[in-house]
Amino acid sequence: MKSYIKVGKIVAAHGLKGDVILQHELGKKTDLKKLPALFVELKKDSFVPFFLSKAKGTTEKESLLLFEEIDTREKALPLVGKLCWLPEEQFKKYADQQAPASLLGYQLIEATKPLGIIEEVIEQPQQLLCRIQIEKKEVLIPLNESTLVSIDHQAKTVTVQLPDGLLSIYLD
Repeated sequence: MKSYIKVGKIVAAHGLKGDVILQHELGKKTDLKKLPALFVELKKDSFVPFFLSKAKGTTEKESLLLFEEIDTREKALPLVGKLCWLPEEQFKKYADQQAPASLLGYQLIEATKPLGIIEEVIEQPQQLLCRIQIEKKEVLIPLNESTLVSIDHQAKTVTVQLPDGLLSIYLD
């Protein structure tokens, strides 16, 4: 099965011709012009390809998109609020390597002990939170200047030094 990575969310319909605004986590202004399709999660875990007929990067966090067969505001409105995904290989092509979302799929390590694979990166004003699974439980690991030891893009690892007792909050 293909691995998909969340790139963002459609936050608004724009104009009368069916354009939508994608708020993305790619970390750079990008127009996505060469992207064949963006996968929209219409229902939970159901990724439907929407083919692009127009794409324009407007800011580092937003792009203006027009999908084929979505030609009116009324057709665009049901897409507002929907999450958007890309296959992993396309995500790597469009995402800035410095973008927090580029850490998705990396192994999180404390000292030499693997903790889990980063499944989601949540941006907050003072830090990033990495969501991983440990013993079938969701665990949020903070990434900030006091916890982050190193990031190895070659090995796809993030090494952290966690405060005493952090994991026991989740696992006890």
